[in-house]
Amino acid sequence: MSAIIEARRLSRWYGQVTGILDLDLDIGPGVTGLLGPNGAGKSTLLSLITGQLPPSTGSLRVLGEHPWNNPRLMARIGYCSEIDAFYEEMNPVRFLSLLQRLAGVGRRAARLSAERALEIVEISHARDRKLGGFSKGMRQRVKLAQALVNDPDLLVLDEPLNGMDPVARAATVRLVRDLGRSGKHVLVSSHVLHEIEAMTTQVLLVHQGRILAEGDIREIRSLLRDHPHRVEIECSDPRGLAARLLAADHVLSMSLDGEAGKTGSLTITSRRPEELFEVVSRLVLEEKVEVRRLVSADDNLQAVFRYLVR
Repeated sequence: MSAIIEARRLSRWYGQVTGILDLDLDIGPGVTGLLGPNGAGKSTLLSLITGQLPPSTGSLRVLGEHPWNNPRLMARIGYCSEIDAFYEEMNPVRFLSLLQRLAGVGRRAARLSAERALEIVEISHARDRKLGGFSKGMRQRVKLAQALVNDPDLLVLDEPLNGMDPVARAATVRLVRDLGRSGKHVLVSSHVLHEIEAMTTQVLLVHQGRILAEGDIREIRSLLRDHPHRVEIECSDPRGLAARLLAADHVLSMSLDGEAGKTGSLTITSRRPEELFEVVSRLVLEEKVEVRRLVSADDNLQAVFRYLVR
């Protein structure tokens, strides 16, 4: 099938700083993961694809058109940025309706599409609350709804799982997979390998503004056998959570910071982080374990990039 995104010798720099350098790529239909450490050039590439920046040199076509200064194409793209910019006094229905109204949609149709988008991301229960009172994870879901509200042909998601609790992360991963199966084209970025692996098998590895590798993520995973992954979890009872996870064969080590029965953090080194996240999600759902923050260190991803650079 023809490429959804095509770039030829694409570069973008900021003065003396290079964001993207001499890229050639073809991104096909379905869900594709854009994987790389922070500062690799992922956000620059996504900004070019979504028409926020013009190329410094080279060419770029998205859905067959040049994205820069192309309102017609922008109407076919949904974008979830890494940062948010809300009207804090608005509720999510009013905010999403406003975006649709600015795009020329009628009042009733705008409200219906806003409500439908909130249902898709599973936050209809908070439809009347002010955005200023939303948690980081809830704000992430509103950004997802913002990307979906116009029923786009292409979804561009920049670190969509950042700040979400395990339950919301699992729901968002399912949503991205379902969108791909329904025929939507999705480009999703992350600096965490297992996040991308949970959503798709097709990946692009970006490092220092260049594409290092592309293809099936199972080939990337094969490079990680000797590189354990570290996960930090902040919860109300880290010792209790540690006791529940201690018997798992994929857990290599643990360290605790906090007193028994009090809020603290637990750092776990696992050889199979995807299994660790499944266990934590199950404990949150079934045993009501309160997890307040979950951070994936990217040590193993950095190891892959060091290997590829060599």
